[in-house]
Amino acid sequence: MLVLLPPSEGKATDGDGPPLDLDSLTLPGLRPAREQVMAALAEVCSGPEEEAREVLGLSPTQADALKRNLSLETAPTLRADQLYTGVLYDRLGLGDLPRTDRVLIFSGLWGAVGPADRLPPYRLSMGVKLPPLGGLAAYWRREAKKELEGFTGDHLLVDCRSSAYAAAYKSGAALPVRVLRERVVDGQAKRSVVSHMAKATRGDIARSLLLENVDARTPEELTGALRDLGYTVELDRGRLDVVVRD
Repeated sequence: MLVLLPPSEGKATDGDGPPLDLDSLTLPGLRPAREQVMAALAEVCSGPEEEAREVLGLSPTQADALKRNLSLETAPTLRADQLYTGVLYDRLGLGDLPRTDRVLIFSGLWGAVGPADRLPPYRLSMGVKLPPLGGLAAYWRREAKKELEGFTGDHLLVDCRSSAYAAAYKSGAALPVRVLRERVVDGQAKRSVVSHMAKATRGDIARSLLLENVDARTPEELTGALRDLGYTVELDRGRLDVVVRD
């Protein structure tokens, strides 16, 4: 079983490790594709600031991200489990888990990395259309497919990614995790899909699975394991629904 995660919009901005070593990253066969994205990103960020921010979807207050994107090869690095922050990662707490080798973090810049990979701070979302490569989800879906299929093998994939990152790698073994909020309205239980709460819940789910060393082989085994851990979960047409009640 592998857990697939998105990165986070918020990231640490300072590292203290050695410069980037592309050959040391998880999925080293992606090096040529990663170098292409790095070069295209540098080209955009070295141009007019306003145009670069528009391409990358950045506000004027995020202009420092352009400078970080221009120093990827020389900037101090930090582990991915320290780089990525935000609600999901706060709840997941990768840094104090005993085993994280079953985690794969998807990235607009790197394709996919492991929690122990050392990366420089950067800013590049999967939803960006990066000249001349085009949409990054489509780019990585094409360039990383073979490497990812070899890495994931026949494992069940617990897919905690958002839609933009899920589009970068699609697999019949992936079981998307959807979070539903259940409330009683006029005596009837009603459910709705949630967004912000979903990040926290997916972080909780991933932490529980890794902390308890769950290694389910089928969606049914995973559902049973999560129920044993106290979650309300249901299988629904190739998706795992996690029900959170008020």
